Amino acid sequence: MKDNALRLLFILFILLFVGGLVYAGTPVSNSPLLAQAALLIFGIQVLMFLPSYWAQTEHFYDLTGGLTYLSALAFMAYGHQQLYGSWDLRSLVLVVLIGIWAIRLSSFLFTRVQRVGKDGRFDEIKTSFTRFLLAWMLQGLWVFMCTYPALIALASPPKKEIIFLCLGALLWLVGWGYEVLADHQKTAFNKDLNNKGKFIDSGLWAQSRHPNYVGEWVLWTGITLIALPVFEGPQWLALITPCFVYGLLNKVSGVNLLEERADQKWGDDPAYQQYKKETPVFFPNFFKSN
Repeated sequence: MKDNALRLLFILFILLFVGGLVYAGTPVSNSPLLAQAALLIFGIQVLMFLPSYWAQTEHFYDLTGGLTYLSALAFMAYGHQQLYGSWDLRSLVLVVLIGIWAIRLSSFLFTRVQRVGKDGRFDEIKTSFTRFLLAWMLQGLWVFMCTYPALIALASPPKKEIIFLCLGALLWLVGWGYEVLADHQKTAFNKDLNNKGKFIDSGLWAQSRHPNYVGEWVLWTGITLIALPVFEGPQWLALITPCFVYGLLNKVSGVNLLEERADQKWGDDPAYQQYKKETPVFFPNFFKSN
């Protein structure tokens, strides 16, 4: 009972935290778009959590995350056009880049969980109403925080500027390509029957133990850079996004969980211990060969 109460309090904290960021990020034109987008993001999570808990399945969790990104973008794109009468290049680039990332990653993760049959992260979580609900609320927080700079830009009046737009788009392209290549290498490795029960230590995975997450952090930093010239006053809080993504990937639902599972699986393997010793957990060592 005490654990359930703490989880509910944490969910309340998440919602209050998001509410504070919405208030800070609302443009001087007092556009309601940012608040409406936040309601849409978390509303989708609750809507999908209920049948998923009833069916005791996590199969639609990642797919819902991708659809939430696309829904929020579509809503903001329509609202931006209605408010300001036309599209500017920054808004178009933000929508296209985030849309490409969301479609690629959510379809990749959905296909993977269908192929494997389950997502091990949810084996215990999905049987608890509050723990499973908290997982969905964290996904809502993930969507909101990653897109926060873009949401502010889409809710704000257009601003002509090209340097940060180009630099941010280039950074996004590097991060996206790095993430896609890392996912492709690991998928190919796992499909090879000769690698059954082994860990991947080749390709990008020889330079970092989690190169896919490195790519994700880089691309969201690029999105923040694209939106940066629009920020005014409290909207500069959007610079928290790269820090949030790094913390989420390393301390909450990514690297830490995978490292723990890897230690359980290969902790007694001298080759794995050597791999851990020589390979950075996150930021790549580009001078390390396979």
